[in-house]
Amino acid sequence: MTRSDPHPEPILDVALVGAGIMSATLGTFLRKLEPGFTIAAFERLAQVGAESSAAWNNAGTGHSGYCELNYTPQAPDGSIDIHKAERVAHQFELSRQFWSAQVESGGLPQPRLFLRSVPHLSFVMGEEDVVFLRSRHAAMVDSPFFHDMEFCDEPSQLLEWIPLVMRGRDDHEPVAATRMQSGTDVNFGALTELLFQHLGRGPNFEVHLASHVVEIERGRDSLWRLCVESLEDGRRRWVKARFVFLGAGGAALSLLEDCDLPEGQGYAGFPVSGQWMRCTNREVIEQHHAKVYGKQAQGSPPMSMPHLDSRVIDGQRELLFGPYAGFNTKFLKHGSYLDLVESLDLHNLRPMLQAGLHNLDLTRYLLGQVLQSKDERMQALKRYFPEAEAADWELQVAGQRVQIIKDVPGKGGTLEFGTEVVAAQDGSLAALLGASPGASTAVAIALEVLERCFQHRYASPAWREVLHQFVPTYKGHTDLDPETIVESRRRTSKVLGLDSERA
Repeated sequence: MTRSDPHPEPILDVALVGAGIMSATLGTFLRKLEPGFTIAAFERLAQVGAESSAAWNNAGTGHSGYCELNYTPQAPDGSIDIHKAERVAHQFELSRQFWSAQVESGGLPQPRLFLRSVPHLSFVMGEEDVVFLRSRHAAMVDSPFFHDMEFCDEPSQLLEWIPLVMRGRDDHEPVAATRMQSGTDVNFGALTELLFQHLGRGPNFEVHLASHVVEIERGRDSLWRLCVESLEDGRRRWVKARFVFLGAGGAALSLLEDCDLPEGQGYAGFPVSGQWMRCTNREVIEQHHAKVYGKQAQGSPPMSMPHLDSRVIDGQRELLFGPYAGFNTKFLKHGSYLDLVESLDLHNLRPMLQAGLHNLDLTRYLLGQVLQSKDERMQALKRYFPEAEAADWELQVAGQRVQIIKDVPGKGGTLEFGTEVVAAQDGSLAALLGASPGASTAVAIALEVLERCFQHRYASPAWREVLHQFVPTYKGHTDLDPETIVESRRRTSKVLGLDSERA
């Protein structure tokens, strides 16, 4: 490609592609660990945190394993596996510690600008699911992460917990719920903006908005070369970077393919869009203060897990239900309908076709969701809010997610619903692929990137000391003693103002 900028290519220590919560978190770590690093973030939109991190584009749940039933699968013998829930809970504890450290050091202002206390509940209907939830509760309360989880199958008590969910319900229908009072609601868009604002006040850091990274390649000097197009005037320029983080949501896959790394071959992406039903009746909104998660439909992706969700967005209470899944070929909400086709190459076409054949139920489910009428969406809502009135609800477009398709030896193309860090062997580049649980685990993901891509520095006493200041309990696993977990939650709740909100 012919370069339009005649000036010498600037050399960055770190290039962050995408200005969402992932890049904001990693950038904050690196600024503290290596104050002399020159760091730049490149964002194709006109503001930071406006794609997947934006409040209306994600659930805002501080995913801590409290209410997400797909994190606790039931084995054929009836036992409940809580290991994933514990892992996610530990990852969110790291996020709370990181945010607390930022608040204490002045890196973040008032926590209420991005974080609120909201109970997390799991709610089920029908005798079989009530039995499952009771077994799940029994398994989880033995873990220090969930020792204060409450179980209830008494309608009168549930009416106090979740009045909108219980009013108008058949008295003979078996129902049950678990509740964690220590749940949170996070505005990741606001958090992203605050972190970037703090980064921007320091030296050697820049955010380039309306700047689209259209190409990335390895130079003869082993540095990465990024072609950046200005979406304001169309001009293109090249920059070099010693380390690149591809944190651009679904767009990370296409950029990873450009890099031609052996570690990145065989990956494909399956885009899934989302929509909410948004309540417009202020009287109704004020009656619900909880995140109530149910069981997802058979064959549906984890991001479609139904929930009646109390939010605080831009300082105002909101009430959402959904998300309703859908399908289009964009990899970003503000992307192109050609994204899916352009992502296909000789390395991932076969895994893509295999995954499609193995997930026909998911394809049928998504098509059904796309064709739903408002009446059909209201029917789904009324399972969790029996007295809902159609006039009080409107459709709100949510974010776009790209699920990973991997070429797994012995299995072929396999659809994965988690997140995965793909890193170059020499540690010069890392890409974040996948969708769930996403933003809540940004701190854990950043730590993984640091460990894999900056190995020598990561092991140094200087880095370990700084990391301990940010995340005191981080050891890369979940087998923390109960006292450590309880003390961490007590301290971070105080710093983040969560105790006073529950009082």
